[in-house]
Order: sequence, then C-alpha cells, then structure tokens
Amino acid sequence: MAIPFYKIQGAGNDFILIDNRGLGFSTEELTKVAARVCTRRVSVGADTLIAVEAPRGTGDFYARFFNADGSEAEMCGNGARCVARWAYETKAAQEKMTIETIAGNVPAERLDKRTYRVQLNSPTIFEADKKIQVDGKEVTVDYVELGDPGIPHLVVHFPDLAMTELETMLDFARKLRNHPVFPKGANVNFYDVLPDQTVVERTYERGVEEFTLACGTGTGSTAYALNKKKIVAVEPAVIEVLGGQLQVEVTGEDLYLIGDTNLVAEGTIVDEDFV
Repeated sequence: MAIPFYKIQGAGNDFILIDNRGLGFSTEELTKVAARVCTRRVSVGADTLIAVEAPRGTGDFYARFFNADGSEAEMCGNGARCVARWAYETKAAQEKMTIETIAGNVPAERLDKRTYRVQLNSPTIFEADKKIQVDGKEVTVDYVELGDPGIPHLVVHFPDLAMTELETMLDFARKLRNHPVFPKGANVNFYDVLPDQTVVERTYERGVEEFTLACGTGTGSTAYALNKKKIVAVEPAVIEVLGGQLQVEVTGEDLYLIGDTNLVAEGTIVDEDFV
C-alpha cells in the first residue's frame, strides 16, 4: 500500500497528514492507518494522523484527527495550525481559511511563512477549583471543555514544574487522565507561572497516552483557566512547552493559538508490514 503524505510539526507536536479526498479511506481504515503509521521506530511516527476530507458545510475542507492509538479526537489546536500550513502551501486554501472539525469550525490564518494563528473552539464547560480524590488525597483541578462535542482538559498547578522530571509525574498524570469523575477521560495540563508571567506547561495527552512536546487545545485551555482566575494578566499569554513556545490570546470566550510550523517531509508511505 502506497500512501502519499506530509509530515508537519508545530512546537514539537508532530503530524502525518494525508489527503483523504483522493484516497477515500473509511473511518475504520483511518483508525488502522493511524495506529500503524504513527507508531515510532517501526513506521513514520507521529503524535497524530490528520486526514483532510471534502467540506461538509461552508468551510474550505474538513479535517479529522486520529491519535496514535487509532482513536479519533474532536480537534487538535497545533494540528489545525499545521493543516492550515499544508492547505496554503498546496493551494487548497488562501491565507485565511475555515477548517471544519468534529468540534466545530476553526478559522485559521497565515501570519508569515511559518507562523499560523487559529481560533480554537470556545470553552463550553469551565469548572474552576474542582476537588477530586487521587490515592486518598484531595487534588484541586480546573476542568475545561473546548467545542461541542467538548475536548476535555484538566488544568493542574504543579510547583517547580520546569525542574521536575516527567518520569516522576507519569503515575499521577495517568490517574488524573483516567479519573472516574471524567467519563470521557481528559488531557492533563500541568502548569507553573514564572515571575515574569511566562507559563510553563507539560501536557499528558489521552490517545497518545504520554507526555507530548505540545498540545494546542491544552495550551488554550490552560491560558483560558489562568485568565479567568486572574492568575496571568499578560496578553497574549506566553506558554513554554517542551517543544518550544506558543502564544494564546484570550478575548472573552474566544481563544487564539499562535505558533511556528515546520514542514518536515513530503513523500509516500510504503510500510511493508502494514496490512
């Protein structure tokens, strides 16, 4: 099987992008393709497979996001920035475009050759300072859902985060991600705020089931929670993630994610072990 693809990353969040308008893969097939080609070391490797399809409404195209485990996500902020880069470079859209997703329409625009800005799905649920029990201890979290159906995120303060080894946080992250209070599970965004108001963030993503270098909707959810709680007042919020730096503009209930994109590779997947 030969599959034309692009590989694009934004802040270290990497994606395999395929144009399904010509390939015509079904949902079941896309699930299998994602689980295979996203597996690092044995295939191309990526956090997420993005499948571009024909628009179902008034947008320029429809984008579907499949996690590395094959599950389909509602939306992906960095993925939306990267697919916008692809759309402009391949002339599938102009500098300003509308990306249709499961969670709703996502306006996107090109700011310069590599910098793209997308409007994330607006928060539909925000529960501040929610108390939950983890291993018999009370933990305070903020719960945010973006879009409808909502993308679930936890925002959790973690002191000295920049100096903490992620391996020591894995067990705690997984217990939060799978906590029974959240029936859909949740992405877990740990944060700390530096004296200059820069936010340090580390995200454990459901579907990837690991800490990733960046998560756009997680970064947006974190910036939104910190803005509403008046913890961070700078605009736009500057978020330092493992893969680099992102910015989030919070305007009322509107969230705008800004960051770099990197077109890494273009080619054909000819994975001989994939059936």
